[in-house]
Amino acid sequence: MNLIKKIQENIFRYELFPRGAKIIIGISGGPDSVCLLNALHELKNKYGLEIVIAHVNYGLRGKDSGLDEKSVSDLAKKYSLPVEILRNTKYPSASSREASRAGEIRNTNLEEKLRNIRYAFFEKMAKKHKASIIAVGHNLNDQAETVLMRILRGTGLKGLGAIKFRNKNIIRPLLNIPRKEIIAYLRKNKIAYRTDKTNLMSDFTRNKIRNWLLPRLEKEYNHNIQTTLYKLSQSVAEDYDFIHLSAKKWLRKNKSLSILKLKKLHPSLQHEILRQKIEESVPALREIESAHIDEILKIVESRKNKRQKITFKGLKIEKIGDNLIIKKANS
Repeated sequence: MNLIKKIQENIFRYELFPRGAKIIIGISGGPDSVCLLNALHELKNKYGLEIVIAHVNYGLRGKDSGLDEKSVSDLAKKYSLPVEILRNTKYPSASSREASRAGEIRNTNLEEKLRNIRYAFFEKMAKKHKASIIAVGHNLNDQAETVLMRILRGTGLKGLGAIKFRNKNIIRPLLNIPRKEIIAYLRKNKIAYRTDKTNLMSDFTRNKIRNWLLPRLEKEYNHNIQTTLYKLSQSVAEDYDFIHLSAKKWLRKNKSLSILKLKKLHPSLQHEILRQKIEESVPALREIESAHIDEILKIVESRKNKRQKITFKGLKIEKIGDNLIIKKANS
């Protein structure tokens, strides 16, 4: 099956967008996003799509960042599509980074900061253009890297599910397509793309996994490791969806958390109910780990009848009689 057919199958199977959708496509100028743009443009008439290109120039790589931006502008002209560009100058250039090894540019948190800038811009452009969908170029290799990174950091089922084909208004039509197929498609169709040299450096956790760990796992343990990790993520995501929906259904029927009722449930369902209740109580809260849920479950399992209370991560959890109460620490 060729690459375009695979994308069409993904559109149908995962209901990525309706016919006539207006789509913001995040384009870096690299192979994945350029491939995505070309493929969706090829399918534009078939699905009646309206496409807007969005690009973020972080100014991180000196002249290369400017060349990336120019290549995206050239693509917009080639396909006669509107383009929106955000120029961010908050961070130093690559030459500054090389001069200051201790600078923020080398902080692993930078990846998350850049991601937040990128997606905030895409969302802003979606509102401006009244687009219902944002498409990005994550592929099978990205999924494998994400799964491995989360395993190393410690994660549960939700984390192992990793990247999804569709998450609210964000779609990833290339998620089951290996990078080598993307490169082959671009070469066959003589489509130019930019190469980000910083991806070859091992400054960040993801780059270390991509450039050092995965190649060794592939060579010494499983030559198909990336596909194996991708399949693991898909299988776990399906299992987690079942648990997630079951917990949601239970919470709809039980507005308060009865300790007696919680104790009768399977541990996996207990964990997910508590996680959802936390998210409901403090929507902005992030990084709730299994260890935190286990602390709450200790209260649930405790045979002490007296009132009990714990606080962490801006949360206050109280056991009062048969009720477990989860709320903001200051409320």
